[in-house]
Amino acid sequence: MSISSTLKNEGIKVIGKLNTLEINKIASNISEAIINAFPEHHLDQKNLFISIARLDMYIAEMPNDMAMAKYFYKNNSIYFSKDMNLEDLNTLAVHECLHFIQEIKNKRGKLLRMGLYNMQGTSNNGMAINEAAVQLMASIATGSKTDNVKYYNMEFSTESPDFYPLQTALLNEMIYFTGSYALFHSTLYSDDIFKNTFIAKSNPKVYAQIENNFDLIFEYEEILSNETHNLSVYTEESVNSFKIKNLTEKITKLKQIIFEKTLETQNLIMFNCFNNDLNNIRTLDDVSDLEYKLYNFRNILINAENYNFYNDFYADMITKIDEKREFILKYGNILTLDSMTTELSSVAEKTYGFKFFKKLFDKLKLLVEETFRQKEY
Repeated sequence: MSISSTLKNEGIKVIGKLNTLEINKIASNISEAIINAFPEHHLDQKNLFISIARLDMYIAEMPNDMAMAKYFYKNNSIYFSKDMNLEDLNTLAVHECLHFIQEIKNKRGKLLRMGLYNMQGTSNNGMAINEAAVQLMASIATGSKTDNVKYYNMEFSTESPDFYPLQTALLNEMIYFTGSYALFHSTLYSDDIFKNTFIAKSNPKVYAQIENNFDLIFEYEEILSNETHNLSVYTEESVNSFKIKNLTEKITKLKQIIFEKTLETQNLIMFNCFNNDLNNIRTLDDVSDLEYKLYNFRNILINAENYNFYNDFYADMITKIDEKREFILKYGNILTLDSMTTELSSVAEKTYGFKFFKKLFDKLKLLVEETFRQKEY
């Protein structure tokens, strides 16, 4: 499909092209904002400016239900809504330029990957989690403040209250365990560092399910937006009450699905990552760190009326943490199989039975590793 056909299908009508001076100003502001916001990722501002300045940029009439900026990789162009103030450093402008930075194409121009969204796999999941990551970075780059919002009867905090609020809030919960560096690096450089880091904090099946849930939430929100628009049209045109009733019921069901899928995702993150931390406790310092981490998770929690998972989980985890504390106080730091083998080698290497015990521990270690690989989650 040609670019003109794509634009027509999406309801974008080009008004005019920005001149070189206007493009350079946008490129300068955006490159400077990204460099200043993420200095640890060692982007080169000069090269970043040149890359963004080479994009074609247009002013266009955009549909009301579309974002005010849109990047098309097929022609390396960004289309800005005529209602957008280009003098302000808008998160949407930064968002679309970040998409340009993160894209990876083959020699024929086919898009292979954009940040966390890998289009070469069989599942083709990851679009929504990448959009959330890009929006989170755009919000940080433009200095957006954290805001308390309420959607679908859920209350939470996010740096992006107007765009992907649920997804950015869930993403903040994920980086609570991984740190932000891995996420931002994978978003900019389109690699699996964030994915592998989160898997190390949970497991591969959990990451895949969370990734899929992000996409489902996004899809349901798209459907909800369309149905809400249809309802407003039917109401204005005084269409028969039967259609209005059906649409209203459908909208209510969609909101409930989004509500349930969001909290399900939060519970997955919480349960698996905190239990991983619990299993990795070795010292009293680890005990204190996990208590602190568990308590402060409430600051980024997506909350709702009659939502009790966190409180119940917190009470259960505190009991288990106390058990770890008592064990360490009674027997000393918890040793792993690796550390036990190392200690044996340092104090008993010359004894007759050491080789036997070393082989035993090596076999135990292999058994444990195989058990973890085969474990069903």
